[in-house]
Amino acid sequence: MDIRQLIDTTRMTAYQWFIIGLACFLNALDGYDLVAMAFTSSSVSEEFGLSGAQLGWLLSSALIGIGIGSLFLAPLADRYGRRTLILAALAIDLVGLSMSALSDTYGELLLWRVVTGIGVGGILACVTVVVSEFSNLRFRGLTISIYSAGYGLGASLCGVLAAQLIPTHGWRSIFFIGAALTGFALVITFFALPESVDHLRNRGQEDKVRAIAARIGKTDEFTVTPAAVEKHSAGLRELFRGPFLATTIKLWIAFSLITAGFNFANQWTPKLLTEYGLSAQQGIIGGIMLSFGGTIGSLIYGALTTRIDARRLLVIFSLLSAVVLVGFISAANWPGLMFALGVGVGMLLNACVTGMYTVTPQAYPSALRTSGVGSAIGISRVGAVMAPIAVGYLLDAGWSPTALYVTAGALVAVTAIAMIGVREHTTPVAATTPAENADADRASVRS
Repeated sequence: MDIRQLIDTTRMTAYQWFIIGLACFLNALDGYDLVAMAFTSSSVSEEFGLSGAQLGWLLSSALIGIGIGSLFLAPLADRYGRRTLILAALAIDLVGLSMSALSDTYGELLLWRVVTGIGVGGILACVTVVVSEFSNLRFRGLTISIYSAGYGLGASLCGVLAAQLIPTHGWRSIFFIGAALTGFALVITFFALPESVDHLRNRGQEDKVRAIAARIGKTDEFTVTPAAVEKHSAGLRELFRGPFLATTIKLWIAFSLITAGFNFANQWTPKLLTEYGLSAQQGIIGGIMLSFGGTIGSLIYGALTTRIDARRLLVIFSLLSAVVLVGFISAANWPGLMFALGVGVGMLLNACVTGMYTVTPQAYPSALRTSGVGSAIGISRVGAVMAPIAVGYLLDAGWSPTALYVTAGALVAVTAIAMIGVREHTTPVAATTPAENADADRASVRS
């Protein structure tokens, strides 16, 4: 039995679950970092005198950074290791948050939010792969969901702290707290997170693979497949060869649409609710409800993946998200109902994001996994970035919050069509020559 088969088919050990918990914490920090601008938007707009378009760019600045980090940092993880890149990305995130809190102008804040996003992008791509690689097949969907649930927890924490601290300590306090939490995460990750066994196996480092296997409690006998058996060039061009081409394009489209809808709802909801006529406090509560619902959605999605195909669930949840987005803004005149639907919006949209993080790593072989996930996250930032910016311009042009939510719902619904034909990649178990194995890898993907 190979080490990959051993992890895939044996029970999860306590240390494996610890790794999942650490990944959840890292994703909670990402959730905190990304919505910090949304919850501080009213205070920042007032201090710097921002228009809707300027606020849109500010809300999208971290998303631009995520695109850069996902496209250019993530492929380096396939060369230097997942753990190494996670540590580097956390350091970048720490600098971005600290300097955001110290910014004195709109331009400075915009710049440092981009830097923060670069760090978050590197973390997202690498940690997603780590979770997938340290999970067995039975619980892989659940572990991805637990990891994804961290986003909602972090975002909810940011909202609660914003409601409590901004009136007395100002908006900068939110970024200082984020920097402190990131520094703590950097230390914990350095000492507790092992390198990916898949990465070490593909580099032929058998001794390190066996050391990490012992560390995570895998004491059964196993072999370590030579790197040549699964040799692929860890570059973006490999994602466009053979049957990977159709899979990559479909995943890019689906990821872009989902992240566009998700970031629209999470970044603009507090501000749009005030535009609708609600108070600033009600706007923050609405944002918190979305974040809280996101945590529930991730866990529900993960539980269902133990019984239902992850791709089918993603299609169902994307269609439901479109319906509830429209219902949420339609109920703005009834705050109680609106807040309840806000939980539903967050639950369904976050479940869709969880679905993309579950389906995407499974669509590629291990040597291309970080590049595949990183490129999908990076390209998806086009939709994610454009959504908040477009909303700012459309709001200045007179679009109503209702029209904006209906449009977002329609885009999310198209995800169901984009996911048609995406399948899980399977690697042949029998030993083959490098050339034969490469051919078999390509043939195993069905578009």
